[in-house]
Amino acid sequence: MRTGISSPVLADSGPRPDWEAAAGVEEIKAFAQAADRLGYEFLTCPDHVAVPPDLPRGERFYDPLATFSYLAALTERIRFLPYVLVLPFYHPLELAKRYGTLDHLSGGRLNLGLGVGNLQEEFDLLGAPFDDRGARADDALRALRASLGRRLVSYRGPYYGYENLVVSPHAAQQRLPMWIGGHSMRALRRAVELADGWTPAPPRFRGPDAATMKDMLTRVERPDGFDVVMAPERALDPVGDPAEVRQMLERAGWAGATVINLAVRHSSLAHYLEQLDAYARIAELPVA
Repeated sequence: MRTGISSPVLADSGPRPDWEAAAGVEEIKAFAQAADRLGYEFLTCPDHVAVPPDLPRGERFYDPLATFSYLAALTERIRFLPYVLVLPFYHPLELAKRYGTLDHLSGGRLNLGLGVGNLQEEFDLLGAPFDDRGARADDALRALRASLGRRLVSYRGPYYGYENLVVSPHAAQQRLPMWIGGHSMRALRRAVELADGWTPAPPRFRGPDAATMKDMLTRVERPDGFDVVMAPERALDPVGDPAEVRQMLERAGWAGATVINLAVRHSSLAHYLEQLDAYARIAELPVA
């Protein structure tokens, strides 16, 4: 089972230990380089521009493009997963150019986590249409597939259209993985039809638990190589309870997951790094 980490510090969604509030660049560098060394698949970073005060999902959100550009220079193999980019906020060519450049500079280490979005206040702030966001996102996904990893791009759809435009530099990966966020059957079907994987929210944030995920996956026909990303139902304690980690991995496999988006319990940076090391050994991650 491949495993990425739900990054600490980069967002304050949900209950967070005190050390994260005061953490900065050095702490981010430390956990990113540790995850890279230990064989983790990816780091996550959220995507919000500005949010109302006291939002239940948190107020602090690092920008994924800036953050991953910095971390790409400090790591060697770990991949980068914006989790998730809200598609209606962007023109597809904007994503193809900006994130394609990140993929180019990082040597092809980007996965695009993409979603429709649901915070209407942020849509209104940015002047993005809210009511047709689903159809607009579907068209953006088709445009992205036609544009990522190519120098000369063309696309014509109901919302976006362009012809014979040069995107340079562009993504290093010819088929850059696109994973769709969202916990509904519509999100899963969007992922199967238009993308390469499904990455729903953790159960503690209204995402599906293992049994629900298994049931949902039985209702779709997945293409070969399609990834299903599962988050544990609660943060794990690999140091104190390795059996819980093994049970989670077994249950995730039973549900149909191919990738784990890991969250661990921790009280300090040192404790967090200790938990990453313990999980890597239990899950037998592919350390170089």
